[in-house]
Amino acid sequence: MIGQLRGKLLVKQPPDIIIDCNGVGYEVQVPMTTLYALPELNQETTLYTHFVVREDAQLLYGFATQVDRKLFRLLIKASGVGPKLALAILSGMSAEQFVSCVAHDDVTTIVKIPGIGKKTAERLLIEMRDRIKDWQADLVTPATDAAPFELAADNALNVSGAKGDATNALVSLGYSQAQADKAIKAVYDASKSSEQLIKDALKAML
Repeated sequence: MIGQLRGKLLVKQPPDIIIDCNGVGYEVQVPMTTLYALPELNQETTLYTHFVVREDAQLLYGFATQVDRKLFRLLIKASGVGPKLALAILSGMSAEQFVSCVAHDDVTTIVKIPGIGKKTAERLLIEMRDRIKDWQADLVTPATDAAPFELAADNALNVSGAKGDATNALVSLGYSQAQADKAIKAVYDASKSSEQLIKDALKAML
């Protein structure tokens, strides 16, 4: 199993990135919270990974912190939650925010995530309640792990096509094309990077 990658960040095409590790480029899918924490292109970065083997594909999922990876692994064990939906959850909120939703039985916030209806949200909160109670202390994150929403998005390079990249990223997370277009349009500013547009759009929708 591939548990960690350290190398040069070559591509950021949300939610996919490519990391060059000693000449081998690994394609990794990451939640938006991890994307915001990544450095600029051609800088070295480290990701904690989860490797999934299917009949038709071998997929790597990457996370900025071990806590995020642990929550991802717990989420995909829940009934009706696959890797794509788990990424959508971790894209919409931090691990701390998700645990808070579970603790407060906050169905209203959970159903705002694409692909989760009220019944699924209620079942998810019940299932996760017992699974996370033993590791909530892990979520007291140090300053270096501070909320990804506040990290590298502000330092990302602004590239052409940022609006399109941001829209495509939201669609890949499960939002409809119409929802993605509307959300990005509402927060669009030509000076913003795709990461910042995604960040602002997700905040506005959740």
